[in-house]
Amino acid sequence: MDSIIRKISIGSDYKNDAMHYSVGQEVYGGHTISHILLEPDNSYNIFIKKNDAILPWKKFNSNMAISIEYDLQY
Repeated sequence: MDSIIRKISIGSDYKNDAMHYSVGQEVYGGHTISHILLEPDNSYNIFIKKNDAILPWKKFNSNMAISIEYDLQY
């Protein structure tokens, strides 16, 4: 079963110091997070969308403290 990442949190202290990014969240001057992907090199890429343009925005490698939340709609 393919899992879709709904939210990614970066940082070792989840409640206090982590950065949280969710699909649908508005960021960076009117852009919206469109999707979060796990790449073959085990990095996570966050893509943003504005109008019809989808752009890579942030990339995190697997050496960082990362927490993933999957979309449970099936």
